[in-house]
Amino acid sequence: MQMLIAAAAVFLAIHLLVAGTTIRDGITGAIGERVYLGLFSLASLGVIVWLVMAYNTAQSGDDPLLYDLGPGLRHLGIPVVAVAFLLGVQGLLMRNPTRLQMGGVVAVQSDAITGVLRITRHPFLWGVAIWSGFHLAANGDEASVIFFGTFFALSLAGTFSIDAKRKRKLSAAWDGFASRTSNIPFAAVIAGRGQLHLGESFGWRFWVAALLFLAILFAHARIFGVSPFPGGWVPF
Repeated sequence: MQMLIAAAAVFLAIHLLVAGTTIRDGITGAIGERVYLGLFSLASLGVIVWLVMAYNTAQSGDDPLLYDLGPGLRHLGIPVVAVAFLLGVQGLLMRNPTRLQMGGVVAVQSDAITGVLRITRHPFLWGVAIWSGFHLAANGDEASVIFFGTFFALSLAGTFSIDAKRKRKLSAAWDGFASRTSNIPFAAVIAGRGQLHLGESFGWRFWVAALLFLAILFAHARIFGVSPFPGGWVPF
């Protein structure tokens, strides 16, 4: 369990204490944006592999159950995670100034606010938050609390961190984009600062997200060793 805690701490640190602060600005000023992004991507991938390996090891050892919220909650997994995929994958595939490598003034000024960006300007991170939040609530063992709690905390904190980072870099250009969108899902629509057009969310990105979700859903038991279906049904 100590290795899992260490991996989680490093994963949070490189994102919140480096990428999410002015330390990043100093590093990019010294080595350049492209070099920084390459090194940061490699570091993130390496720590994720470490985190997954530590999680698997922790689950196979002494992994006490901290809480059990019941089978009713677990049975909500399919629709809840479907929402996470439909939001997060679409956000990852579309032009969005909050995405990595798309934070320039041109991206903010030229990017049309359509599809899931009308729901939130951080669709990928909110997709991760919904996915990890569900698994955090449904599992309840110590290893899962650490593993999924790490992604849940980072995804939520990351939305505010990215907003602050874009504000520092883009100033007034970012203010215009932020005024027409919201971090919290549907907040801009509720406040009257934006309009929701659900039809925009049913393009090719929607079908890619849906197919990816279905593929992982039916292969979940084979890949992760746990059936997401009520009753434990294993498709193949």
